[in-house]
Amino acid sequence: MNAPAKVMTAKHFLDLDAFDGPTLRKMIDEAKRMKAARKGRPKGALDDATPLAGRMLAMIFEKPSTRTRISFEMGMRQLGGGTMFLDGRDMQFGHGETVGDTAQVLSRYVDVIMLRTKRHQSLIELAQHATVPVINGLTDKTHPCQLMADVMTFEEHRGPIAGRVVTWSGAGNNVCASWIHAAVRFGFELRVACPPEASPEPQLMAWAKKESGKVHIVRDPFDAVAGTDAVVADTWVQMSEADQLGEGGTRSRHNALARYRVDERLMAAAGKDAIFMHCLPAHRGEEVTDGVFDGPQSAVFDEAENRLHSQKSVLVWALT
Repeated sequence: MNAPAKVMTAKHFLDLDAFDGPTLRKMIDEAKRMKAARKGRPKGALDDATPLAGRMLAMIFEKPSTRTRISFEMGMRQLGGGTMFLDGRDMQFGHGETVGDTAQVLSRYVDVIMLRTKRHQSLIELAQHATVPVINGLTDKTHPCQLMADVMTFEEHRGPIAGRVVTWSGAGNNVCASWIHAAVRFGFELRVACPPEASPEPQLMAWAKKESGKVHIVRDPFDAVAGTDAVVADTWVQMSEADQLGEGGTRSRHNALARYRVDERLMAAAGKDAIFMHCLPAHRGEEVTDGVFDGPQSAVFDEAENRLHSQKSVLVWALT
């Protein structure tokens, strides 16, 4: 039998619903300050203050990544620390050695662990046994680091997000789940435009209702974008779902979501002041057209950049 889980004493960043609004707001504001302080400086230059000097981040990847790996590596470098890349396929992570044992071993070597995993339960087990902070770099259930960057990006373009309206168009996936958490914690309205077979999990919607969040499922995407401040999309099939769905299941999912594609007509219905957001990578021509993705309302590359700044803020919060 596995040893009982230790009492969590480290400052983990697992999901947005575990935090109160003011704590998340402080992280966002710190990310903005960090970004402003680096204006015009070389990317590899250290920050003026290096609060993580001598600290080491272990990054475990069970799923491939571009933005997550590069943003965490550059973030630790700019803060004075170092990183260690660990391919989950090459480790005895959950096979050959329990996640809990791996957590205890890594805690003896490094100061903080970031995990990008296929199973949300692996993240929970890692945090239960680690004695250093654990950060959720993405699971099949949620993607909180992305939402910190998304809120930051929205506010750069449209001002404070509290009281505003955001529309999600597509499948109710892991990124959508974190948008639901964010809507409650940051105090904005979220409309989820999706077909019944791709709706967010009922328990997630129940949580939002219990927390008095303004989260609504809207079946017609044109109704959902009326008067919105931002339209958000994501891939229709997650990397972890492709093998499970198979070719037939993937085709069925695409057919169900086709009317939720963010195209020029949908953005026109949203209005010229609405921005378009996408966590990337995008499947152009599926969930979003080239005209929207490359258009004047698109903020996708600002989002990608802001992963760096928002995650630096999370790292400093976790380690200081």
